[in-house]
Amino acid sequence: MGMFERYLSVWVATCIAAGVMLGNLVPSVFSSIASWEFAHVNLVVAVLIWVMIFPMMVQVDFSAVKDVGKKPKGLVLTLVINWLVKPFTMAALGWLFFKGIFADWVDPQTASEYIAGMILLGVAPCTAMVFIWSQLTKGDANYTLVQVSVNDIIMVFAFAPITALLLGVSDISVPWQTLTSSVLLYVVLPLVAGALVRKNLLGKGEEKLNSFLAATKPWSIVGLLGTVVLLFGFQAETIVSQPQSILLIAIPLLIQTYGIFAITYGAAKWMKLPHNVAAPAGMIGTSNFFELAVAVAISLFGLHSGAALATVVGVLVEVPVMLSLVWFANRTRHWFV
Repeated sequence: MGMFERYLSVWVATCIAAGVMLGNLVPSVFSSIASWEFAHVNLVVAVLIWVMIFPMMVQVDFSAVKDVGKKPKGLVLTLVINWLVKPFTMAALGWLFFKGIFADWVDPQTASEYIAGMILLGVAPCTAMVFIWSQLTKGDANYTLVQVSVNDIIMVFAFAPITALLLGVSDISVPWQTLTSSVLLYVVLPLVAGALVRKNLLGKGEEKLNSFLAATKPWSIVGLLGTVVLLFGFQAETIVSQPQSILLIAIPLLIQTYGIFAITYGAAKWMKLPHNVAAPAGMIGTSNFFELAVAVAISLFGLHSGAALATVVGVLVEVPVMLSLVWFANRTRHWFV
């Protein structure tokens, strides 16, 4: 592991602190950056995610992707967790905490909005960030691509009905531009660009490809750290002004995150999946497509609603939590064949 990977938790903690500090010192700068968006997709964040995932897309070997169908168990596990388990456990935890345990601390209307935000996170499996979690656990890049792609296809058809069912309403307005733009920006375009670069480099010899991958690998971490600074900078004032609300929302989200990972990772071990498939499967089930969740929360409930705040808290807890799970997955590699 290089310097970036070895001390990643230190860099992330530093970037979180820097984002919060800068967001409070120069909020106008972050407000300006936040306004650079298309269909609720922030263009600066999109560029940073490109920097983060492009080197991983160059690693994808399309000649090996076709063989993924010969090992369907990992894909089945991902789909079951993402669409038959995760949305419903998220809704159950939301009700348990905000209609039960925290009922005396939050008014009923706000509690319902918090639950709605949690549900939106639960119905939106990760699209982009999972590529870096997969790389950090030495996951199979080809298998990760297939898992993400199949989830994206299902999301187009299943997001609105499951959300409507769990929210108890039938007029869910899905921002299709956000959904399609995010998939294009974070999966399709970098994948096509990566395939073209890979083909060009292989034409000059495998050594050229390996040299390119070695040179660009640190940029994945740079992209991640830049994304962390921006996300925490965007929400810096909320973090400082509403610490109690953020803490209340974070508790069930943390239980959900670690719980889903434990279920997925444990099932993968029971199914005797290899670690390079089991670890990414756990990461996909655990992390969320926060751009979509935030956009839907804002369109349904408003920018300053409890639902929007809940989706934002999901963004805030995701990176530190996922790093802890990457650490755990790497330390338990020997559990798998």
